[in-house]
Amino acid sequence: MTNTDDRTLVVVQLSGGNDYLNTIVPYTDGTYYDSRPNVHVRPEDVVPLDDAIGFAPSAAPMKRFWDEGSMAIVHGIGYPNPNRSHFRSMDIWHTAVPETIGRDGWLGRTIREMDPSGDNVLTGVNFGRGLPRVLQCEGVPVASVGSLESYGLFPDIRDEASRARALDAFARIYGSVDARDSLASFLAQTGNDALRGADVLSSAARSYSSGVEYSGSPIAQSLRDVAQVMFADLGARVFYTVQGGYDTHFKEMETHAQLWSELSAALTDFMDDLAEHGRAESTLVLVFSEFGRRIDDNGTGTDHGSGGVAFCLGGAVKGGHFGEYPSLEENDRLEGDLHYNNDFRGLYSTILDRWLGVPPSAVITDAFEQLDLVRR
Repeated sequence: MTNTDDRTLVVVQLSGGNDYLNTIVPYTDGTYYDSRPNVHVRPEDVVPLDDAIGFAPSAAPMKRFWDEGSMAIVHGIGYPNPNRSHFRSMDIWHTAVPETIGRDGWLGRTIREMDPSGDNVLTGVNFGRGLPRVLQCEGVPVASVGSLESYGLFPDIRDEASRARALDAFARIYGSVDARDSLASFLAQTGNDALRGADVLSSAARSYSSGVEYSGSPIAQSLRDVAQVMFADLGARVFYTVQGGYDTHFKEMETHAQLWSELSAALTDFMDDLAEHGRAESTLVLVFSEFGRRIDDNGTGTDHGSGGVAFCLGGAVKGGHFGEYPSLEENDRLEGDLHYNNDFRGLYSTILDRWLGVPPSAVITDAFEQLDLVRR
């Protein structure tokens, strides 16, 4: 096994509420089909994992990881008293604080533990617009990249002399700020972090070479950007990206299939890229969503529910089922939804302790049972 200092975590957020039941399909359960007369995956189309559940056909490429033993499926993941608001539920996942409003993100706190002095502004890198709350933490620099190829300070200034003058002016503005208040201090730190990290990140694309040809979907391009930065050995340890569109209230069958077709292809390419560059054993990929969907369909889609599914992928992952598939029976439902049986904070604690070598108590408020899904 690799030293924890060499390990990386890649998190893929499925934003909008991924439909657990139409991803890992209980294809032998008549209640599933009775509850979803319109929005279901036909038994003959399912890619079986066993004699009870299987992947939807759009996620068929994921079966490879299952067969290799490099994918853990965490069933019924969630938290007590589930919230069905996108914003609140995602905030809970981001901060790991269900009971109150959390101050900062769990990965921001994790990066603080990994690099207490903030020496490397690239320890954490987000690929997407803005900075997700999960990575926000006072005093913790994190780079947020829209597109790696165009990333950098003043990338449109082609003349090097002009660009040098612009960068010098930028450095003077942010480097000479007398932090008279917290806002000025924050702006100064943000500017200096951007100055320190921008050109370093933009150089990663130039040094990247791979035999893997990624598709043109946004999630595939984001994972390709992750690979480019990872392989450049810039000290980045935590990567984050988002695939949106999972709020499937209507036309779910078409939308969900398209999303999972793109995601499974992107993950397959990314894992192949990791293997080609000798990073499969030192990289763990976490895929999650803020909640699942309701058991009953609404005619053409499904509404916000509870109880979801998460996936962990990687060469060091112990493949298999973790937790039982929640019951769909009427008497076992939570207000018409699936009950959770795996607290997501237990999964976070597992990743912190057994993968990144960070004490869970430094990041997660309470102690939670960990999952035996990674080789130490």
